[in-house]
Amino acid sequence: MTKPCNPPDPNTKTPKFKLPKNATDAHCHIFGPADKYPYAADRSYTPPDAGLDKFKRLQSILGLSRAVLVNASCHGVNNDPILDAIAQSGGCYRGVANIDRSFDEKAIENLDQRGIRGCRFNFVKHLGGVPDMEEFHLIINRIKHFNWHVVLHFDAIDLVKHQELLDNLPIPYIIDHMGRVPTKDGLDQEPFKILLEFARRDNCWIKVCGAERISSQGPPFTDAMPFAKAIIDIAPDRVLWGTDWPHPNVKESSMPNDGDLVDLIPLMAATPALQQKLLVDNAHRLYGFSNI
Repeated sequence: MTKPCNPPDPNTKTPKFKLPKNATDAHCHIFGPADKYPYAADRSYTPPDAGLDKFKRLQSILGLSRAVLVNASCHGVNNDPILDAIAQSGGCYRGVANIDRSFDEKAIENLDQRGIRGCRFNFVKHLGGVPDMEEFHLIINRIKHFNWHVVLHFDAIDLVKHQELLDNLPIPYIIDHMGRVPTKDGLDQEPFKILLEFARRDNCWIKVCGAERISSQGPPFTDAMPFAKAIIDIAPDRVLWGTDWPHPNVKESSMPNDGDLVDLIPLMAATPALQQKLLVDNAHRLYGFSNI
């Protein structure tokens, strides 16, 4: 039996903070609709439908024009939901796929030609825990020929457990949601110290999103901002920001309004120069957006 997800806040606020031109939501999802893109039979959760039309409305309200669509585990290795969205975006979207050992180099090349620039692995406990590591390394060796990166969704403890894995990855990697370090454990907690050490490495990127996932105080999640700011201060050229819309597996009490998330940006990146890097330049460099 799969766990149902809470829907996102349907009343998206217009943010007070005005995003720069070509701002990118570098971590977001497309869910269904299930009658067109059925969810995987072995999924661990069932999201509410949150298709392309709803996502485009969200972007319009927030003032975003680009996106990196991350195919979520509920769709398994069927990447059609994001591939179809990319195809309709006029060059404004890129994607991160879910793949397994059945994807040979020809299949990966096809994904690359259709706008995919990386793949993702979940290590978090509630999504199944550590993946098949033999398959993980097999896929890493296949995607490195396409200059892809790997996105790693960790729990905080995984930053401690998998230091050796990150030490030896032969391709760039992105750590999701600030490593899911709980704010209640403070800036001096071991997982966050390790995250900051990785942030100093040229092949490590970090997404300063998911404030609602690490906050211990709840909305408006400002207790997560010192963590985001510390990461940005160390690696301003290798940070990305995203909404994580439609916020799968977030408790109803912690469900953010995406307009409020945009208004947190000046608290983590105070200057226009940092905001330009976080929201535009870094994503363009990593994903090769062509519509400047």
